[in-house]
Amino acid sequence: MEARNLISDGAASRSLDKALRNRSTAVMSASPHSLNAPFISHQGTSPLVIAAPHVGTCLPPDIARRMNDTGLSVNETDFNVHRLFDFAQTEGASTLWATHSRYVIDLNRAPDSSPLYPGRFETPLCPLTDFDLNPIYKAGEEPDQAEINLRRQQLWWPYHAELERLLEAAREQHGFALLIDAHSIRPEIPTLFEGRLPDLSFGTDDGQTVTPALKLKLQDYLTISPFSAVLDGRFKGGYTTRAHGRPEDDIYAVQVEVVQDVYLDMAAPQIFDEDRAQPLIDALKVLTKALLLAAKRVN
Repeated sequence: MEARNLISDGAASRSLDKALRNRSTAVMSASPHSLNAPFISHQGTSPLVIAAPHVGTCLPPDIARRMNDTGLSVNETDFNVHRLFDFAQTEGASTLWATHSRYVIDLNRAPDSSPLYPGRFETPLCPLTDFDLNPIYKAGEEPDQAEINLRRQQLWWPYHAELERLLEAAREQHGFALLIDAHSIRPEIPTLFEGRLPDLSFGTDDGQTVTPALKLKLQDYLTISPFSAVLDGRFKGGYTTRAHGRPEDDIYAVQVEVVQDVYLDMAAPQIFDEDRAQPLIDALKVLTKALLLAAKRVN
């Protein structure tokens, strides 16, 4: 199967190829410092599924030894964004957290690295630079195509197959599933956008991954959010949102992109301060409850 067949025009653009659904999965049960442990998965009891493809920091030794200091820093990690949704798991949500750094493989890119935003800078499936265009590998140590193929086989496919499994399980139990694809980002990255982003960016691929009622609920939320927020602005949803969000199949998806200094100390982003993050956590609770209610009314 060619990777390009995973996304095509029209309604089919939001349907995963049957081969993805049939791929074997490997639920994380051992050390995250292994290519055989691509994620940590928890199957809950509610229709809500939270995924975070960029929270992993693992660099397998054979990859780490070839990286320079920029690569070893894993500075583009979505540090602790999954902790903002601790409340969701206690309320029955399924969760899926990546374990490996996006510098190893970016799980929010198409498997063939086809662009999400044609004409704009993007890092590929297996990045060679950070967002500031600094190389992350020592000269001559970049992965070749065979290695990229191996990383895709061992990390990318299992993650997306497991996400599809969680979504289908939720839909089977409740009649629908709602995916929140959680991300965070530095407040200013000139290669990606001008100035500073709003605190919250919601992406639905211009309404293609949700119902009109869910899009309206997001628009309503913009007017009451205690944080600055935008819908389908610079970020309209990455591969995960666009591929797994299929309203025609009663599976809805929203990307939530959070500016990191809203909930983190940028001098030490690896440390999660729940007190600092609490106002944002409270806002996300309101959002997820409103979206779930709107989705239930549709079904």
